Amino acid sequence: MNYRKSEAKEASFAQFRGVWAAIATPFTPDDKLDEPGLRRNMRHMTDALQVDGIFCAGTMGEFWALTKEERKRVVEIVVEEAKGKCRVIAHTGHHSPNETIDLTRHAQEVGADFAIVINPYYPTASEDAIYEWFKVVASKVDIGIWMFDTAYACGVHLSPQLTARIADIENICGIKIGRPIEHYAAVKKLCGDRIVVSHPSEADCLELMREYGQRVHMSSAAPFLLQTAASKPMREYVELALEKKFAEAERISSSMQALREVHEKWMREPWVKHKIIPIAELKAWSEYLGLAGGHVRAPLLPLTAEQRQALHRDLDRVGLKEQKSRQTLAA
Repeated sequence: MNYRKSEAKEASFAQFRGVWAAIATPFTPDDKLDEPGLRRNMRHMTDALQVDGIFCAGTMGEFWALTKEERKRVVEIVVEEAKGKCRVIAHTGHHSPNETIDLTRHAQEVGADFAIVINPYYPTASEDAIYEWFKVVASKVDIGIWMFDTAYACGVHLSPQLTARIADIENICGIKIGRPIEHYAAVKKLCGDRIVVSHPSEADCLELMREYGQRVHMSSAAPFLLQTAASKPMREYVELALEKKFAEAERISSSMQALREVHEKWMREPWVKHKIIPIAELKAWSEYLGLAGGHVRAPLLPLTAEQRQALHRDLDRVGLKEQKSRQTLAA
C-alpha cells in the first residue's frame, strides 16, 4: 500500500479502474498449493491479458478450503508476481474477527494494495453486530478494506443502509456487490461518494459504466475466461468506456455475446439454479486455455468426463480454441 490509513478512501478512488480478475487457486495432484502454476497463471494475467488488478484467495480461490498458511502463501506469491505490473486486493475474510485481523495484517505487511473482507457468515448477526465486527477489524489495521457482499457465498447480506453506515469507517473504502443491479444502485446512491462501488457482472459491465459511472470491474473470472493474449475485447471496451466512447465500446462488447452465452451456461447457471459454486467448471475452462487449475477440494465435486467434454465443445464452438492457437503461435 502506498497511502496512509486516513487516505484509504482517496487511494481507492484513484487506484481502482479498468479490469480486475478474480483468480483461482491451483492445486497439484497430491493436493498441495501449485506454486509454480500460480506464478504461471499470474504472468498470463499481467503480461498477456494486462489486467489492472488481481483479487486473490476469494470465492474463485476456494478460500474456505485453504488453510490459513495457504491463504497467506497465495497472497505472497500474487504480490510478488504483480509487483510493478498490476495492483492486488487480497481476500482476508473469516468468521473469526481475530483470524480476519491476522490475515489482513499479513496482506498489509507483504505488500497487498488493499484487502477485501466477506461479512461474517456465522453465527447469524444483527446489523448492529455486523457493523461492530467491521469496526473492530478495521481499527486493527491500516490497509484499505473493501466489503464483499455476495448473494451466493454468504447467508447474510448487507442492506444499503448498513453498507452506508460501514462506509463511514476510516479505512473502509470499497464494496464488491454480487447482488441485483437495483441493490447496487441503492448502495451507489447512499455512499458512492465515500467508497468505490463495483459489481462483478461482465454482462452488465458496460451498462454499469454508462448508467452509473462505474470505473472498475472488480472482479470476476471473466477477464481470463473470455479473453486470450490474442483477443482482449473486455479490456478494449472497458478502456473505451472509461474514455466515454460508449458507441465504440458497445460494438466490441456486442461481439462477445456468444462467449457470454457459454459463460452463462457453465459459470452462472450452477450458481443461480443449483446454488453450486462453479469452481470445477472454472478450473476445467482454465486448463482448456493452458492455465494451471487442478482439482477442487471437498465438498465441491469434480466435473465428469462427459461434462468436461461438453464444456470443451462449447468453447471450441465459440472460437476460443482458435484464439488459443494464435496465442501459442505468437508466443
